[in-house]
This record gives sequence, structure tokens and C-alpha cells, in this order.
Amino acid sequence: MTYSIADFSFKRIINAIDWKLLLFLMLFLNVKLAVKVPAIIIIYLLRFNFRFGFSFKNSRLPLFYLFIIIIAFVTLIINRGYSTPNYLLVFLTGIVFWGLCLLAIHQVKLSVENNSVEIIQNTVLIFFVANAILSFFNIAHIIWETGAFNPYTYQGENQKYFIGTGDYIRGLTFDTSTTNAVLNAFGVIYFLDRKKPIMVFVCMIVLLLTGSNFTNLVLSGILLLLFVFKSTRDQKSLIVVCLMFLVVFMAKISPQNNKYVFDGVENIFHTPKTETLAGTAVIAAPAIVTSPEEIKRKAAQAYIDSISAISNKKQTARPPAPAAPVLPNYHGRILITGPNINEPPYLTLTDTTVEQKQLLTFIDTHKGNLPISGPQAAYKPGFPGKVAGILQTFSFFRHVPSKILAGDGIGNFSSKLAFKATGLSFAGGYPAKFIYISKDFLSNHLDIYLNFFSRRSGLHSLINSPFSVYDQLLAEYGLLGLLAFLVFYLGFFARHYKMLTYGAPLLLLVLAIFFIDYWFEQLSVIVFFELLLLLNIKETSLKPANYGHE
Repeated sequence: MTYSIADFSFKRIINAIDWKLLLFLMLFLNVKLAVKVPAIIIIYLLRFNFRFGFSFKNSRLPLFYLFIIIIAFVTLIINRGYSTPNYLLVFLTGIVFWGLCLLAIHQVKLSVENNSVEIIQNTVLIFFVANAILSFFNIAHIIWETGAFNPYTYQGENQKYFIGTGDYIRGLTFDTSTTNAVLNAFGVIYFLDRKKPIMVFVCMIVLLLTGSNFTNLVLSGILLLLFVFKSTRDQKSLIVVCLMFLVVFMAKISPQNNKYVFDGVENIFHTPKTETLAGTAVIAAPAIVTSPEEIKRKAAQAYIDSISAISNKKQTARPPAPAAPVLPNYHGRILITGPNINEPPYLTLTDTTVEQKQLLTFIDTHKGNLPISGPQAAYKPGFPGKVAGILQTFSFFRHVPSKILAGDGIGNFSSKLAFKATGLSFAGGYPAKFIYISKDFLSNHLDIYLNFFSRRSGLHSLINSPFSVYDQLLAEYGLLGLLAFLVFYLGFFARHYKMLTYGAPLLLLVLAIFFIDYWFEQLSVIVFFELLLLLNIKETSLKPANYGHE
């Protein structure tokens, strides 16, 4: 199969784009809620339509969004949350979030229904091109600022970039780099199925630049499955190149990640070892590294030390240079030029930040209700925060079985909204006079978060945050919420499994990323996932016999 440059004729593409959809995606996926809401208003003014088409048989949209709102109202009545004014604001805000999800998928569905497949495909292409351009601008700006061609190994400015450079590659959404990583993982799978090698490589490069090890790991697993079970010869070649890109990035561009990934996996699946010294059990030194960020820091330091050791060894092993005049001021020593990586500009800052001081003040005020972070003891290794969060949820239902069916309620246990309503600026601002913190949230997931994020920056990592879609659905909406998700959301797309091409691996990817954040409340990657799935269903319904295999 040959690939023509004509496939990327932008003049042709620009004349066949759903500009309403493109504008909506660019605005709605923005990190700011103040941009998302106007995006919904604008798209409905441009395309006024509220015919959602819900039905129990062949529903036009997932019934999940409708049922989750109903469950929330039922829980509000059961728990009598309406008696607390501040909680009512939290509840209504949560309903607004779900409403925005519903309004967004409705507009995406309208775009797919009212346009040809080619127009939607072109719109998706332009979105990824624009995101890639901005992502490349992000890395170019860092290179310009640091003066380092490879900022992933640049240690200056107190290691502001270095192994964390990927955190600044945020792309078109201006959201976290993880959001950018997930979107580009979607792009790799989508363009791989459409056999667009240039865009496959562009999305893969942007994904690698974000430095999202979790997304890289999940995508690599999916690509290997596609390589073995569902790919043509040309697609296999593209998969091999993508995996080679990953290897090169890990080995040459950001070599610290090599040790970081292995240490991270080891610390997740192995309990800390103990050693006995003079009759006393003590934790072995390596065991205290339980978070990926701390592992990352240690891996980076180990890498630096190893390079320094090799350099020193070469210096000592080098044969004597020819005799030359020796400057008396240097006492016969060789003057080594270049920065000293052990001096302050090349070391991470250890001062307590303003944000950490705020968390420490909060802990001191509420320490009686914080069994983990309240005692303010020295950090002790144990389960990562995400695992501890899931265990807390199970423990909560074991002690309060009456809430297992409908959950603890919106914003009461595990959600982005629960963190936002604390007024601690976890997920944007919140009116101080309406601050609300549920006791169940305070003594569980908030306690876990405070335990890790009030301490050294090495513990501030994805694996130590209790964020998870599954945890949110189970804790705040109970078994009914989780069942509604499985049957009326996953089931809505999975029922078309025989028609899905790239939709199937995208579904696997989304199931994995649901472990790492509250994605529905992020109002970002989910709407793009829904667009691609709805597009794939339309594509294959038009070409059921040979689509994707020409």
C-alpha cells in the first residue's frame, strides 16, 4: 500500500469541515469551566436542538446520563441533603456537570448525523493538527527558555523541567499533560486504523513529549494486541515504528524514565522489605520510595550519579597528557569547566511551598478528623494513595451498608467536585462562603490526598491521588450508579462491537484511564472519545463489509 501526500491537501480539507463542531471541540475541551459553559451556549445557539431521543430500545444517546442524574436526586432525598444549604449548591453543581456531559454528547451526535463521514474525519484531523502545532510550540518555548536542545535532561533552574518537562506539554486544551497524552493516544489508534502514517507518528511524538508513562504503557499494550490480532502488514509496520519511538524516547531523550518505570512497577507489586539491625526491625532505605514522583527523582539522581561516575572513571583512566606549563594558582590540577550539578541551581527546591503551607494549616485545623495525615508523623511507606482510596471505599460500605445501593451522594466522598468544594483550590476556585466538606470525604479520600500532597514534592503523583471514575461512581452513586455505567454507557457502545474497528481499542483505552482521574467531571477527553465512537459506528454502518481493509 502507498501513501500519497495528496491525502493531506489542507485546501481540500478546509472546504469540507464542520466548523461548528471544530469550534465547539476547541472551546469545550479547554481546561477552564468559564470557557466550557460559553462553548455549550454558542453551539446550541448555532444549532438549536434538544431532541435527545432517549428510549429503552435503541436509545439515540446513552441512558447513563439520565439515570445518573435520577440516582443523584434519589440519594439527595434519602440522605436529606436538601437540609444543608451549602450542600445544595454542591449538589446542583454536580447536576450541572452531568447536564453538560449530556448536552455535549447530543451536539456531537448531531454533527455525526448531519454531516458526511468525510467531513467529520476532516474535522477530527484539523483538531489533531492544531493540537500538535501548539504542543510543538510548548516544547520549542521550553528549549528557547532553557537553551537546552533536550530539556528532558536539563537540570538547571532547580530542575524545573528535567524529568518533568512533559508536564508542560499541554496542547490545545491547556489542561494537564495527561489530558494531552490521552487525546494523542486516541489519535494514534484512530489514524492507525485509517492508515494515515504521518498523523500516527505526529500523535505518537506528541504523546511521548508529554511524558505520561501510564498512557504510554496502556497504549503499548493495546498496540501489541492489535499487532497480533487485528492489523494489516502496513499497520504492523506503523506499530513497530511507534514502539521504536517509545524505546528511543526512554533510552535517549529521557533516560531517567527507564529506571523510573521499572522502580514504579516494583514498588506497586512488592511490599516494602524490612531488615533487622541490632535486634530492631527497620525499613530498608529503598522501601521509602513508594510514589512514582519520588521514584522519578531517585531514578534521575541515580542516572546523574552514574554518568558522573563514568566521567570520573574516564578522567582517572586517561593516559597522562604531554608535559605543559602548569599555572601555579591551580596547584597542578586540571581545570574542569561546566556547571556543577551539585550546586543549588541544579538541585530541586526543598522549601515548603505556599500550597503546602495551606494544606498543613488545614491539617492542623482538622487533625481530629484526619486519621492518616492528622498525626503529622514522618511519612511511612505503604499502599499508594489510589489503592488506599479504593480500600477506604470498601471499608466505608462495610461500616455503612445502608448506602451501598445508592451511594453517599454527589460531592460527599470521591469526586472532583468534592475536592473543589473544599475551597483549597484543588480543582479551581470556589466561593469561600459556600465551602462544603462532607465528614465522610474529610476522613477518607481528602485525608489520603493531604497525607501525600502536604509533604515533599516527590510524593505528588498520579498514583497517590485517589481520583478514579470507578471509585466515584461506586462511592457517590452506589451499586446503582456503577450498574448504570456498565449497562447504559459501556453497553451503549459495546452493543456495536461487531461494527467497531478503531472503536474497540479506544474502548479498552478508556476503561484503563478511568482508573486515574474523574474524567466525566473533566469535561474533556470523554466527549472526544464519544465523537470517535459515534463516528466509527456510522462509518462501519455505511461500509459493513470492507471498511478499514481496503
